[in-house]
Amino acid sequence: MRTSYKQKLANSKNFKQQLLLWAQQYDDVVWLDSNGNKDHYNSYDAVLAVDAFTSLQTDYTDAFDRLKEYQKSTSDWIFGYLTYDLKNSIEALKSNNYDGLEFPDLYFFQPKKIILIKGDTVEFQYLRMVDDEINSDLLEIEKSDALNVLESENPIKIKLRIHKDEYFEKVNKMLAHIHRGDIYEANFCQEFYAENSTINPVETYTKLNQISQPPFATFFKSFDKYLLSASPERYIKKIGETVISQPIKGTAKRSQNKNEDQQLAIDLANDPKERSENIMIVDLVRNDLSKTAEKGSVKVGELCKVYSFLQVHQMISTVTSKISESTHPVDVIQTTFPMGSMTGAPKISAMKIIEDLEETKRGLYSGAVGYFEPSGDFDFNVIIRSILYNASKKYISYSVGSAITAKSDPQKEYEECLIKEKAMREVLEG
Repeated sequence: MRTSYKQKLANSKNFKQQLLLWAQQYDDVVWLDSNGNKDHYNSYDAVLAVDAFTSLQTDYTDAFDRLKEYQKSTSDWIFGYLTYDLKNSIEALKSNNYDGLEFPDLYFFQPKKIILIKGDTVEFQYLRMVDDEINSDLLEIEKSDALNVLESENPIKIKLRIHKDEYFEKVNKMLAHIHRGDIYEANFCQEFYAENSTINPVETYTKLNQISQPPFATFFKSFDKYLLSASPERYIKKIGETVISQPIKGTAKRSQNKNEDQQLAIDLANDPKERSENIMIVDLVRNDLSKTAEKGSVKVGELCKVYSFLQVHQMISTVTSKISESTHPVDVIQTTFPMGSMTGAPKISAMKIIEDLEETKRGLYSGAVGYFEPSGDFDFNVIIRSILYNASKKYISYSVGSAITAKSDPQKEYEECLIKEKAMREVLEG
């Protein structure tokens, strides 16, 4: 059981900054921030969960069965992540590529302390064992000072796991699979990394978030492992009997010239290659949702709508379905994971080809972070535009990718990757 306490905020922006700093005393932290971006499905403007009371950590073997059991037994809020490699628990697939980060395949925890922000109201939901700390925590949060964040001093040099000529070779191999009819589309990704390097995670996240201000920003910490994410994409959300998925496919750069910027958005909306990418993945998502949906309930609410973020224009579609009360929430995730926007079509064939051509184990990249509520409702983002950090190994990593279709030009796909990686490189290298 939890004790709930609500209070009005004089300045929610300042409070959010103080909250993230205050949270750093804990080993387990999940911070989710919509950055003021509003959509029809927002439950909260920001959420913080800290201090694990119970937890589940496992490799991919029987991972979804264990998550289902954990979610049912806690009957409480649980926060955590699903790595891309949980695909291996769903299908006869493997993940043998290089892994410099070494995150567990799945991790969830039941937090002692949850803090929810909606508008100008903050709500504290604390387990009874710590509810006597609400007032003292509130005082500590309000004393937290952004000036105490130390800046990283060590220069960071980003390396490429796949160099440009090799990238072109690999994309051409993927195109050969497409022309042969093995797949229609696949998301091909490459890693950028730094070894023997250290960062200040809060400083790095803050800079990345300021550059991008996305709707699904995340700061995740589990002991020495960090995710610093500026994700613009929702993977899947459940509200009662409604399930919502919002895949992104289609990217264009922004311009400081207003007229040129508007034209870039218009060109993206009308680009036949980008639209075909998006529609293929919408079909895949519709098929995935149908596995748990009531008959005839899968609907496409928005198709190929262009949204503008600080760094890029994105083409986003919204697909919804209805499920019965008896459907377990974890089953909805298991039957749609990994998300179609990060795999391809047909999904299993695409994932096999991805494994053969990519050089890095994806891990948390192209996985998801989010939470389950006690009711079984949930909300998860897609881990893209994100920096991953293993502090003990001093290993920093971020990956970017693009959808390869029959109409893909390897040079343009490479340029799209550089557009997507710009914010992460800028934050790390300065």
